[in-house]
Amino acid sequence: MTDESALGELLETISKQQLVSRRLEMDTGRVALRAGTWQDVLEFDGKVLTTVHGPRWRLVLIGAGQLTRYLAEMAHMLDYHVLVIDPREEYANGWDLPSVPLERGMPDDLVREMNLDGHSAIVALTHDPKLDDLALMEALKSAAFYVGAIGSKKNNDARRLRLREFDVSDEEIARLRGPVGLYIGSKTPPEIAVAILAEMTAVRHGVSEPSWAAKPQPRFDPSACEVKQT
Repeated sequence: MTDESALGELLETISKQQLVSRRLEMDTGRVALRAGTWQDVLEFDGKVLTTVHGPRWRLVLIGAGQLTRYLAEMAHMLDYHVLVIDPREEYANGWDLPSVPLERGMPDDLVREMNLDGHSAIVALTHDPKLDDLALMEALKSAAFYVGAIGSKKNNDARRLRLREFDVSDEEIARLRGPVGLYIGSKTPPEIAVAILAEMTAVRHGVSEPSWAAKPQPRFDPSACEVKQT
């Protein structure tokens, strides 16, 4: 490995979860690196070889239940690198998808260590605030392009109030997509997985949701969902 090859710089950049385009002039050996985009592809015109290096799209799923299985399998078809986090023994012991690793640590610790970037998505699926909220409070502070949580509008409004107690700002809370997924009338776990991946794909490509699938997304107003004390 020589300085001219720029491989050292390339490896260092990739280790920071950044996408890189490498341009190699075949005649001179001259190399140039630039920030890559997900529209970049491998190209060779006979003189210049352009290669793309860096992380694939990542999807982190909190909880190893039935919906997670469908979502993980479908996401693999879309070339996501999928990771499941679930410290609960009864769920972790039943996880048997060999292509999808499962981590048994606490969600907040693991999400923080992952250094989620703009090519990462995270969806909380346990219905257990002790697990989902821990993961979300870290994900909402990250650069992840998509952060979602399963549950009804009422449950997600209550979740937003809880997140404020973890020092998550209103602007960060407004990034939360909950109820998660496009509104397509989905009822079964496979249908819900389709709805979630459809919304993730739209966000990835900067496509506005169609009017028939759009959910109201008002600015988070804590006073509108305060829990009354009895």
